Amino acid sequence: MRLGFLIALGLLAGAVASAQQAGASSSNSDNSENDLDHAVKVSDDVLWHLELDGFAEVRTFRYTGLPRTAKGNPMILYAYSYIPKSLDRKQKAPLIVLIHGGVHSSNITGGDANNATIVRELLEQGYVVVAPDYRGSTGYGPAYAKAIDYGGKENDDVLGARDWMLERYPFLDAARVGLVAWSHGGMIALFNIFFHPEAYACAYAGEPVSDLLERRKYLKSMPQTMTESAGDAAAKDDEEYRRRSPVTWAAKLEKPLLVHGNTNDETVHVAEVQHLVEALKAAGRQFQYKIYDAAPGGHHFNRIDTKLARDSRAEIYAFLRQYLKPEAGASR
Repeated sequence: MRLGFLIALGLLAGAVASAQQAGASSSNSDNSENDLDHAVKVSDDVLWHLELDGFAEVRTFRYTGLPRTAKGNPMILYAYSYIPKSLDRKQKAPLIVLIHGGVHSSNITGGDANNATIVRELLEQGYVVVAPDYRGSTGYGPAYAKAIDYGGKENDDVLGARDWMLERYPFLDAARVGLVAWSHGGMIALFNIFFHPEAYACAYAGEPVSDLLERRKYLKSMPQTMTESAGDAAAKDDEEYRRRSPVTWAAKLEKPLLVHGNTNDETVHVAEVQHLVEALKAAGRQFQYKIYDAAPGGHHFNRIDTKLARDSRAEIYAFLRQYLKPEAGASR
């Protein structure tokens, strides 16, 4: 067993112990809760290296985004980059922007989102991957989590991660950048492809949050999320919900888009996805979509490890390959 692996295991054990200690001593204070979030984040960062050890260059980086307030300084933001170690940097390579879901969540290896599997599958096809932990993400302290701007500046944060990668790595091809995301991340992907068609070649949005007025009907926490993002008045303003809903801007689509939904999804009801599909059709936009009928796994049906999930991801990868053209076997 290699020394690096042993060191990583030691770091992981220490991080888990710190998380357990923080959890055991947690009270109602915001600080202790976010200490636990940070410890979990640190331990999962070690897991990223274990998952991709010897296969990919895994790095975290910090960049700046729009100020939280009009008079504030630019926010410091966080992201992960994954580059296949065998990638030929003398050739131009495509980039995937992978956006995590969850209102307050982050880019982690496992859980229902199964990001490590998805990152590895993308790397194996010859893509470089960037995964931003946009404002509102967990693991970076309470101020960062509370900086959430749902359907707002988080969209700019994701675009900023894309721009940072292109500036930092000259072997990346600005004409071959794709978006891949599910759920709340799918919402951000839609906003990016709608408002910044010059920056992306295509986008996949799996079970995307699409219509906040529809979402408010079944999700009790929706007004609280709007309050956190834009204040008490916004939580009662239908127009604000419309402005922050991708369905409102469907007519802006110019680039290839693939959308998936699932009829038994309890996290993003299929009605939201259907409203998006209807709006895109009404606007005469060209796109692809598929609504799965009660696919096992619900909201996470094509991110788990079933044959159906693998087949569905194969459809996604075929769509991406058509527009991003990764070199076959580039990372092998």
